[in-house]
Amino acid sequence: MIALFDSGLGGLSVMREVRSRLPQHDLLYFADTACCPYGLKSVSFVQQRSLQIGQFLSDYGARLLVVACNTASSAALEVLRAELAIPIVGMEPGLKPAVAATRSGYIGVLATSGTLAGERFARLVERFACQQTVITQPCPGLVEQVERGAIDAPRTDALLKQYIDPLLAQGVDTLVLGCTHYPFLREPIVHMVGPNITIIDTGPAVARHVVHMVSEHRITPGNSTTHYLTTGSADDVMSTAQRLLREAIVVRTTIVT
Repeated sequence: MIALFDSGLGGLSVMREVRSRLPQHDLLYFADTACCPYGLKSVSFVQQRSLQIGQFLSDYGARLLVVACNTASSAALEVLRAELAIPIVGMEPGLKPAVAATRSGYIGVLATSGTLAGERFARLVERFACQQTVITQPCPGLVEQVERGAIDAPRTDALLKQYIDPLLAQGVDTLVLGCTHYPFLREPIVHMVGPNITIIDTGPAVARHVVHMVSEHRITPGNSTTHYLTTGSADDVMSTAQRLLREAIVVRTTIVT
């Protein structure tokens, strides 16, 4: 079984990419909705919570863990790899493909404050984008809109305009979606920025890496099942997740201590 976790439902964007490439494998998606969003939490909290969830999922039977959350990856990936016995795949904003795609040399990164403030992001910029101008934009409120399923809401459009317009004004021609929630906003973002702006979503690249890890660690196919757990309200999570995924699912509530 391959387990994925996020603070909420954003990691479903990664899960659907993994599932499309590994349809015969069993997946478990864990939404820590009771603690969502992680972006406003302290690094120590995110580390401790991620470790609790990682251990829970390992004990549950996961043979590979995908940290389908940029904030948790930034804060806790090294801790998880040091403490857990199973292989772990993390997220990071797609600066490398953005550098390859940009024509102007100006790259915008939409992400949570937690991701942008982390050392992992700073190292990423230094490694891949030291010759480009990287303009970061924290996006408070967007995660919460996706968690409500409010993709087409006026409030969502207003937030996107508030965050994206200044980037476009500075000459950005490539936009990195640095949070797993944001791919669910791709359609309104494309409508807002037009066809000449390249949008980078790292979900497909992460899914390809998961395929590689599955092969390397000889994780065999299962029964093509996908299970969903949350620390919040199962009914609320199920309702929103069904709108995001456009399919019927069943969600169960669990407790992690």
